[in-house]
Amino acid sequence: MTSGKRILVVGAGATGGFFGGRLQQAGRDVTFLVRPGRAKLLAERGLRITGLGEETVLTPNLVEADRLTDPYDVVLFTVKAAGLERAAEDVAPAVGPRTLVLPVLNGMRHVDVLAARFGEERVLGGVAIVATTVDGAGDIRRLVDMQSLTYGARSEPVPPELADVHALLSDAGFPTALAPDITARMWAKWAFIASIGAVTSLLRGTVGDVAGQPGGIAFAEAVVAECAAVAEAAGHPLAASALENARATVTEIGSPRAPSLYRDLTSGQPVEGEQIFGDLVDRAHALGVSVPLLELVRLNLRVYQSRLG
Repeated sequence: MTSGKRILVVGAGATGGFFGGRLQQAGRDVTFLVRPGRAKLLAERGLRITGLGEETVLTPNLVEADRLTDPYDVVLFTVKAAGLERAAEDVAPAVGPRTLVLPVLNGMRHVDVLAARFGEERVLGGVAIVATTVDGAGDIRRLVDMQSLTYGARSEPVPPELADVHALLSDAGFPTALAPDITARMWAKWAFIASIGAVTSLLRGTVGDVAGQPGGIAFAEAVVAECAAVAEAAGHPLAASALENARATVTEIGSPRAPSLYRDLTSGQPVEGEQIFGDLVDRAHALGVSVPLLELVRLNLRVYQSRLG
């Protein structure tokens, strides 16, 4: 049953704006928790999803943190890592005893933060796949026709509200899946984005740029091996298909692919270096896994981030 159920989307950027917009289009009761600047822009222009032939304009229901009072049924966290702690405090009035929190951030650290704040049983695991960006006008621009949302309980017992949340999020214009192995899927995504992020950001080029140089493919394969080793040591080894997909993606000759981290890096924007690489290296050290290439990436991005001030 979805009637009367309410969704709070924390953030209305490339990820939250897209999935929240699609849910609104499908008739769900969606509210976006946004900062004042973003609220002003969305109130003036509307929530716009563009690209690949689409020109959608929605009138979003917006709320700022000081106006939250009542619990929602599901809270979809889509903020950047740097804003996680503040967002967790802002959203607290919206999380009641039956609310499920669904974060789709990169890595795993956010799960620890949110579970400590709201309780292990309230926080789901989630994986969002989407290729979007916020353009200069503040619109959500689709880059590739690729979008899905996968989620599930991270431990037993499964929250009784999960079935209703699954119904609420499904059939809204993008594929959804309720996964019993959600933590393994989160590790697989983390290993993938760390692999492609490391290859492109450290060498400042697309996958094809790196693969086309002598030693480029061997370097990329070594990065994948390090990421996979950490996942395995953590108890979530990559499936053979996931491992092969990561290898094939980061070694493809002529590929123009580069992740959002690379786009942020090359445009002088802050990057999620600690969320993707810092935490991964820390976990590798705790597990006794040698990751010299990932350590180099972490150091490289820390130097970059420090120069931004």
